[in-house]
Amino acid sequence: MRYIILSAIILLVILFVYPYYSMMKIRSAKSHHYSVPKDSWGQEELNLFNYVKHLSDNIGSRSFFEPSKIETTRDFIVNKLKEFGLSPTIQDFTVNNKKFSNIVITITGQNYAEEIVVIGAHYDTVLGTPGADDNGSAVAMLLEMARILGNSNFDRTLKLVFFVLEEPPIFGTKNMGSRVFARRAKEANMDIRAMISLEMVGYFSKRNGKQAFPLPLMNLFYSTTPDFIAVVGNLQSRALVKQTEKGIREGCLVPVETLAAPSFIPGVGLSDHASFWKEGYPAVMITDTAFYRNPNYHGPTDTYDTLNYETMAELLKGLVHTAEDLCKI
Repeated sequence: MRYIILSAIILLVILFVYPYYSMMKIRSAKSHHYSVPKDSWGQEELNLFNYVKHLSDNIGSRSFFEPSKIETTRDFIVNKLKEFGLSPTIQDFTVNNKKFSNIVITITGQNYAEEIVVIGAHYDTVLGTPGADDNGSAVAMLLEMARILGNSNFDRTLKLVFFVLEEPPIFGTKNMGSRVFARRAKEANMDIRAMISLEMVGYFSKRNGKQAFPLPLMNLFYSTTPDFIAVVGNLQSRALVKQTEKGIREGCLVPVETLAAPSFIPGVGLSDHASFWKEGYPAVMITDTAFYRNPNYHGPTDTYDTLNYETMAELLKGLVHTAEDLCKI
């Protein structure tokens, strides 16, 4: 019996202490800073930069405790989508007698409209952070995807969703924007075939050894250079993990690493995709791995000049290709 107890204690230490050690190690690392923008940039790099700069520098912290900032961010996203000639719909709900809104772009499928692919990103931040990587980078990516894909003809229906209230203190509760969307989708018998959550997709580096992991020995199987994008899902979503990996690899040159693992592994379920797992939908997260890489995570130094917009623009190609692949029969 004592050996079983000892083994359980060791397992708990690995699951809860090692991730904290990894995060603290990354926290102590020196962050990148870039001189931006650059004369060599194309339209995609410039657009991504402008979106992130506006969100993080002009608006800044946009948390649950700052409803006016949330509203300003919502209006910015809606106005941009309208500039692209799109017609966003607003999914309102209330928390503590305050109104919050998911923003939805629907590109109706031509042949199998009832089959739906959802790609989403949250637009709120924790209090006090500019939120350039978390999650301005993903909002910028989703805006560019809307601009590029908005008038496409797909077999399946594509929904691009800007979720509100992903961050604490709402994270993990029924009032997350993604929980509201997924719950209402289930109630409406919506046939969601795939969901992708974009969660921090802008921090990349060529410095070997600056990538941390949730479990020891993962460095033997994964790159320790933080220049890749990760596709993460639970065991039930492993087929979608592989299909998403394939789409990104075919569409761009950004290296891809994948993980399909139990949801109790630290970090595996820490975004909007987990809301869809709760309703039985297959869902994955695409991420730069957040606090396992970015020392600015949830801090005041998460600024627009720490992100790599050239890599983001390359990744954009892979995400567009993935969306097209998922929406075809």
